[in-house]
Parts: sequence; C-alpha cells; structure tokens
Amino acid sequence: MSYNTFGRVLRFTTWGESHGPALGAVVDGCPPGLSLHENDIQPFLDARRPGQSKFTTQRKEPDAVRILSGVFEGPDGQQRTTGTPISLMIENVDQRSKDYAEVAKAYRPGHADYAYDAKYGFRDYRGGGRSSARETAARVAAGAVARLIIPDVIITAYVSQIGEDMIDPAAMDFAEIGNNPFFCPDAAAAERWAKLVDDARQAGSSLGAVVECVATGVPAGWGAPIYAKLDADLAAGMMGINAVKGVEIGDGFGAAKLSGEQNADAMRSGADGPNFTANHAGGIAGGISTGQPVVCRVAFKPTSSILTPVDTIGRDGQNTQIMTKGRHDPCVGIRGTPVVAAMMALVLADHKMLHRAQCG
Repeated sequence: MSYNTFGRVLRFTTWGESHGPALGAVVDGCPPGLSLHENDIQPFLDARRPGQSKFTTQRKEPDAVRILSGVFEGPDGQQRTTGTPISLMIENVDQRSKDYAEVAKAYRPGHADYAYDAKYGFRDYRGGGRSSARETAARVAAGAVARLIIPDVIITAYVSQIGEDMIDPAAMDFAEIGNNPFFCPDAAAAERWAKLVDDARQAGSSLGAVVECVATGVPAGWGAPIYAKLDADLAAGMMGINAVKGVEIGDGFGAAKLSGEQNADAMRSGADGPNFTANHAGGIAGGISTGQPVVCRVAFKPTSSILTPVDTIGRDGQNTQIMTKGRHDPCVGIRGTPVVAAMMALVLADHKMLHRAQCG
C-alpha cells in the first residue's frame, strides 16, 4: 500500500507524476464558507515555479492552478468553499522525457530509482515520476488553501544555509527574502551564494541547503500529548518533502549540547499569560504549542541528478556509470522554501481543527 494522503481533519491527497499530463491535490475537510479563488493560490505557486533564475531548473512551467471542485457561489455572490473536496489541478506543459533515456537503464545514486524498482518491480523513470520534486507543486497549492483556515498565523520561510555557507543571524532582515532568488534574509550571504551555486551548476554538481520556517501567531494549545504531537506531525510533514533528510524543531540537535538550565524556556508573569525569555523548544512543549513562534529547520540533500559521472549499477545488475542530462536544480533547497512554508500551513491548520474538535 502506498500512502498519498496527509492530515487528520484537514486532509490532502496529491496525485500525478513529473512528466504526466498534470498533477494536483485534493483537499478534504476544509470548512465551508471560505472565500477561495485561483488567485488566492497562484502567488504561492509562482514563488516555487521553476525557470525563474539560472540558479534553478530551466524547465518552463507556468504552474497555473485550476480549481475543479469544492467551491460555489455563496449568498454574498463570492465564490466560497462548500465543505466538499477541493480538487486542484496544475498542467505539465514542458516535459522533455528523452533526457531520461540513461536513467531508464541505470540508477541515479542518492535518488529513489533503485528503491522504487525494488518496491514496485518497475518505475516511471521520466523525471522520477512521483519521486520528483515536481510533486511539491501540489503541496504548495494545498498549503494555500490551508492558510485560509489560519488567517492570524504568519508563516515565514527562508534559506539559512547553502552548502557550508550560513547566514549571519545578526544581519537577518526578513524584508530581504523577496529581493534575491535564494529566499535569503541576509543580503551579503545572497551575494556569496550566487557564485557558490553558479559554480556548482557549471561544474555539473549540486549543493544541499537548510530552510528555516517560523510561524508566529500560533496560540497555546494546538497539538496533543502523545500520538498527535504538533512537533511530530511537523517533522513527518517536512520529512515527506522530496529530498529532505533532516528536521529540527527549535534548537533540535543543538539542545543536546545544553544543560537543563540553559535549555529551559524561562517564564515570567505577563498581562496576557506567560512571557518567555527564550524559545529553545521552538514553540512546542509536550507536543502542544506554547504560544511562542513555532520554529523548524529542514535539511535538503544535494540534487541527485547531476552531470558529474558517478558509479552505479544498471537494471541488469552490471557495474556502470551515470550522468544525468536534462534540466535540474543545482540546489533543490532553494525552491523547497515555499514547500516548507506550505507544509507548515497544512499541519497548523489541521491542528487548529483538531483542537477545536476536542476543546471547542
């Protein structure tokens, strides 16, 4: 059994392949009465869209979304959600399947090629099928719907590291995120990354990246103590993104280096509840939100489709080498940034509805 659905109350199912005629998502459990149009979704897809700079794949996809179901004219004349499944479709218009002739015969190390063959006995080698980062366009569309359920939550995602080069926390300015092709809040780091990523691209190689995501406005109380922990669902959602190999909540692995008193998010009395003097926990304690910003970091591996020849085996089991032709991201984490933000929205919206179902 293969699972293509995520969420409990707000659920979304993605469908389609990288080189199929279209891909999309079905969002189920969305409350009725929310105003929803294609132009509510399109800006988020545009942020993820390929071919916008030399630092991403040159595949030219408009990623224009169509809403096929789940909306209708409300009493006020506005198009609103009906409470039934919302079907979203994005056509693929710029596939070049011929680029994958070698991938059909041999496995890309680090990619899902061999694992898919081992599980299913065959695979869609054109762009990797479902293992392609192209699938994430559907998540971004679904995430735009989720944002309508949590209008008071502000989600900001940005790249904090490419390769070994990290941003300077003291130089962070969220206003810079939209001023460069790297979703980078540090203007000086963005300048360095331009050469770093371009050098990797010209060398036929690729680089990994870390994306940080911060959600402010999340009230205390979302989540559950054991099997629906907010941080566990966030980790699962982020790990489900293609090319992600690590997730940290709050300080994450850094917390292991601290003492108990250092790691404690000390509290003082405030007019509207506790004032926290730190946020090592990333806004989540015991699986439940504390009212502080929810913070996570997501590590993307280097793109496996590279022009540098690497040792592998063919489907016939014989030793060989492979280099992947075609159009690929030299750093997939860059366009992964809107995907991380979308998954944050989907998980938070689901947990808002879970909380309301139990606690009113």
